[in-house]
Amino acid sequence: MKVSVGGTLKLVFRPWVEGLENVPAEGPAILASNHLSFSDSFFLPAVLDRKVTFIAKAEYFTTPGVKGRLTAAFFKGVGQLPVDRSGARGAGEAAIRSGLEVLERGELFGIYPEGTRSPDGRLYRGKPGGLARVALASGAPVIPVAMIDTEKIQPPGKVVPKVMRPGIRIGKPLDFSRYQGMDHDRFVLRAVTDEVMYEIMKLSGQEYVDMYATAAKRRLAEASKAGKEAEKAAKAALAQAQKERAEKEKKAEQQ
Repeated sequence: MKVSVGGTLKLVFRPWVEGLENVPAEGPAILASNHLSFSDSFFLPAVLDRKVTFIAKAEYFTTPGVKGRLTAAFFKGVGQLPVDRSGARGAGEAAIRSGLEVLERGELFGIYPEGTRSPDGRLYRGKPGGLARVALASGAPVIPVAMIDTEKIQPPGKVVPKVMRPGIRIGKPLDFSRYQGMDHDRFVLRAVTDEVMYEIMKLSGQEYVDMYATAAKRRLAEASKAGKEAEKAAKAALAQAQKERAEKEKKAEQQ
């Protein structure tokens, strides 16, 4: 996959990279990145010599049929781990377990602190449960990463990507050993997450929004739904008005 997928991405899109020297040549480390596009999980590993393991929803690995098997093989090949999102605490606990297993093997673990893709290209508040707990429990350094312009290559809903140069900025490793043993303190988890998000903001140049991306997506969905309902109501009102007008004109003709 490094040769086929990674080589093809570098050849076709020619991504530029800054700060590559900040990724250690060996040993565990956490790559904490902003999340603009589905393709983020492919461009970042493509520019690194080392393997990067991300997490992905289990449905990518369990879909039946030939297409399902091919999809599962592809995601395994590019270093994705299946995460079962069922249960009381869902993906959060699964992500923590997966991340710690990867780091215990001395590998690179990739995570998106926002929890989901940005709906509008802005940087949203990081969720403290996953990134901070993995960092404090493992003691691994956190390397902030900023993906640049990947949302322009493949916006949500678009299948065919646009050929253009994305960018990747990699910041200096952050050491949180001063918080060792405090991985269940919610104030510490919040502080660690905010520090990482601040570094990502400086690298990416994105506007920061102090709310979760999931909440922003929910608001956008509600606004879209309200807009569609208003449009539907307006059309119904127009149709009713046209009907009443036609009836009046017919009645006037009869008189």
